[in-house]
This record gives sequence, structure tokens and C-alpha cells, in this order.
Amino acid sequence: MYFFALATDYDGTLAHDGVVDSATCEAVQRFKATGRRVILVTGRELPDLKRTFPQIGMCDLVVVENGALLYNPQTEEERPIGDPPPPAFVEALKARGVPVSVGRSIVATWEPHEKVVLDVIREQGLELQIIFNKGAVMVLPAGINKAAGLAVALAELDLSPVNVAGVGDAENDHAFMRACGCAAAVSNALPAVKEEADVRLEGDHGKGVIELIDMICRDDARIVPPQRHGLVLGKDRADRPIFIEPQRGSVLIAGSSGIGKSTLATALTERMVEKRLEFCVLDPEGDYADLEHAVCVGTPKAAPALEECMELLRKRTSNVVISAQALSAAERPVFFRQLLPEITSLRASTGRPHWLVIDEAHHLIGAERGDVRTVLPENITDTIFITVHPDAVAAEALQNVHYVLALGEDANATMAMSCRAIGAARPPDAAPLAEDEVLFLERASSQPPFAVKAIRPQQQHKRHTRKYAEGELPEESSFYFRGADNRLNLRAQNLMLFVQIAQGIDADTWEHHRRNGEYSRWFAERIKDAELSREAAAIETDAGLDAGQSRERIIDAITRRYTAPARAPGPGPA
Repeated sequence: MYFFALATDYDGTLAHDGVVDSATCEAVQRFKATGRRVILVTGRELPDLKRTFPQIGMCDLVVVENGALLYNPQTEEERPIGDPPPPAFVEALKARGVPVSVGRSIVATWEPHEKVVLDVIREQGLELQIIFNKGAVMVLPAGINKAAGLAVALAELDLSPVNVAGVGDAENDHAFMRACGCAAAVSNALPAVKEEADVRLEGDHGKGVIELIDMICRDDARIVPPQRHGLVLGKDRADRPIFIEPQRGSVLIAGSSGIGKSTLATALTERMVEKRLEFCVLDPEGDYADLEHAVCVGTPKAAPALEECMELLRKRTSNVVISAQALSAAERPVFFRQLLPEITSLRASTGRPHWLVIDEAHHLIGAERGDVRTVLPENITDTIFITVHPDAVAAEALQNVHYVLALGEDANATMAMSCRAIGAARPPDAAPLAEDEVLFLERASSQPPFAVKAIRPQQQHKRHTRKYAEGELPEESSFYFRGADNRLNLRAQNLMLFVQIAQGIDADTWEHHRRNGEYSRWFAERIKDAELSREAAAIETDAGLDAGQSRERIIDAITRRYTAPARAPGPGPA
């Protein structure tokens, strides 16, 4: 489920001539039977609405007075959102012959009295605003409108506006419809309202609401165009934007170590932020600890606590990175196996986090695990799996993959392996990729894999100093200085220890690992720094360098990237 609630205007939308017919009421009840919520958002005052709409109890919450008052039909609790109108203001209007209706916060009249209303506001120096609604003139405190009232209602229901479809017909509906994840206009809506709508309904009044309800129950997020909630992956070679849409399924990003998978994932999180979509990154190795627009739980020395993670995720508008770097390789899957059902439950009730990013998926939900169905829903969507080994990820987790992104020079082989992992037929090979392209496949499409020039993150995807420079990599990821005859066994579990050991070992041991290309291989596969690996490989194969010179250059390459402070450019050595 993507749209968890319907927010609807009353007059001209849910109601026709002030009355909601039985067919519309039945559709609303059918909508609620799916587990979704209904919020009424109206400019009417509460006593009038109760008289006119006896079925008000079918709404979960009601926003009245154009956003100034929240009403719960189940408890009959009223919660003012705006301040009451100044008595002197009301008396001045009456004294000038303006017919007014006064609510808890709203003062309502009709055109053409708006000029007198504006004159009184100016004369008394009041911070009041005028809102129009098909001939009605509503006076409210500054900042109070239907969007403000809906925001309070959604906070009560613990829902994000992204997961709400809004429907209306008039000028005062613009604000709350714009705030929703889907804006729909009934056929009798004003042209300006239709112009801004994502969905233009064929039915008028209640018929249009019934039409929208049926669309949501049938197609959910697919009722809006791709650009509304879809993440821009990049552009194809015809310069057309390619979107990853929610609710289509999950995403698999595959490729060798150091090829740019986490860089691409970082760029996608930036698109999520732009769309007001909340995300959670499950980060086994601390690769996303410095991700912008997110709070990180867990450090290289302190493991994340389950309750702390969930407390942050329950907060609306929170993006969370959960780093398990302090846990051993064996402990990480166990921790995330406890965490995933909690996240799944939260998503089922609130829709948040909107996207779940699972890095090193082959470690966290490996094929050898027999409990995947207990930690992940059967039809998981809005989830990005990132892995070096798609064939090592549990098949149950990948069965709902809709998009496959393969990176690197071996993208065709990676795509073939990914398709085997998700149970799809092997597609034909694509032409070689350019350096900034990824191979893209949409599973439900008849189009074979094609190249997409992928977006780049605005934030620099820098190497994570705390993890690689000072943290503690697991034994299997550490570098071991052993020498040609294995007479040594010196473990470097981070780059600082690597530098310290490298400075003290003998030339023969250093040259042994250099000739075998082991430094560049470790930087690529374990440190995941392709740039450092390339520089080291060039040093390893430079026959003009002796042991001391090559050692000095590799150590310099490390310290420049991970430990040296930024220095202003200056003259070189004399």
C-alpha cells in the first residue's frame, strides 16, 4: 500500500448541493475496509457540518473552518488550530452591514463584502488573511489554511502527506491538494484546480470521489505520473529521463567492489530528499555514515541499539542510516534480522520509511538463510538491494525485483547473474557502456537492457575516514603482511595500521606483496576505493621504483586521501 489516506473537500467534491449520496458513502466505507483512512477537509463550521452531514462518523478526522479546527468524530474532541477572531473586528464588520458567520477561528461572509473586510483589517492592523471559495469569503489567522489543518490531522494519524491522495474543486483546495502525494480534481472543479491536478477525474462531485477511490484501490501509486514520486536514475542515450517508480517493485544494484554502487545509491537518496520521501539505509560496514540529510545510528566503536533505531524511524521527516560497523561480520546479519521485522511493521502501518536501502545484501539476507520470509514481506517494494553477489542473496528477497542496475565493465555478465538471481530469463547482451553509464533493465518491459547515464550525487561521496582509517575491519577484510615464506603474520585492520606496519617491514616482504599486486587489490576489494587502487596499481607495476620509493608513494597516496588535512596550494620543493 502506498496511499494510506484520502483527504477530501466537502462542498462541490464529496457533497453535491450540500448532500453526500449513499453511493459515495458506500465507496468511502469500502475504501476504509482496505485499512486506509479518510480525512474531511472543509471550510464549513462544525455545527453546520454536523447538521448537513449525519454520516460524519465515517471520517477518521475532520478539518473544519478551512484548517482552523480539528475534530475527531469518534471522541468528539475539538482541537483549535487557529486563534479566535478579535471581537472588535467582528463588531466592526457588523457595524458596516457585513453579514458574517463566526466560528471558533473563522469569520465567513460572501462576495462582494471582501473590500469592506480588507478595509477593516487594515484599519485595525490585524494579521488576518482572506481566502476565497466560489463566492464565499473566509477570514482566518495568517498561516491557517486547509494545508495547515491537514498537516495537524496527519500528525495525529502518524502519516506522511506523501502517502495521501487529496481531491477538491475550488480555490481554497489548492493548498491542501498541493501538499498531498496525489492531487485529484473532480470534473466540476475550477479550471485552475484541474490545471494543477495529477489526476483529472471524469466524474463530478461524489461520482468523481468514487472514481478516485476505485483507482487507488486498484492501482495505488500507479495513478500518478512517473515524475511525481519516481526517482530519476538518469537519461538514456536518446536523452529521455528514466525513472524508478515506487510500488512497481524493488531495485537490485549489482557490480564488483569499488565500481560505484554506493555512489549511485547516494545520488538516489538525494532524489528521495527532493521528493520528500523518507529513507532508511541498512549499512553493515559504515559506508554511509556521512550521508547528508540523514541521522546515523552506530559508530565504529558503538553498535546501534534496536530501540534507538526504531525511535528515530518513528519520527516523521527522519532519514536514518543504521551502521553496524562496530559489530562483527557474524553479528551483523543477526542484528538486522531483528531490526527488519520492526521496520516492516512500521512501513505497514505508516508507509515510512518510504525507501529501504540494504547494502551488502548478500551478507544480511544471504541465500543460506532460511528465515527470510519472517523478516521481509512477500511482496516487498520500495527497497534497494545492493550487492557484489546477486546470486548469494536469498531468492525470496529478490522475487519482487522490478528494476536491475548492473555496473562496471562486466555489466552484461552482472546483468545475466542478476536475472538468474531474480528468476528472470537471461536478456541479450547490450553494447559496451561508457564510464558514466549503468546497464538498466525493467523486468516487466519487453525492452532489453539498455545504457543509462546515471545521475551523480551532489554531495561528494568521500571515503569514510572513521571506518577505513581508524575503524576495525573484520579479519577476513584485513590486510596481512606475511612475506614470501609466510614467516610473518602482521594484521592491518585499517589504513593507519597498514601505514605503520608498512613503514617497519623489511624490503623483501614489501616487494613480495607489491609484485603480486596485493596492495591495489586490497584497496579495491576491501577498502572499496577504486581511485586509490588505480594509483597503487600504477606504482606496483612501475619497474623504475625500488622498494623504498614504491613504499613511500603508496603511503603518500593513503595519507593524502584519508589523514592529511587540506592544504593551500604552494610552491613545490626547490
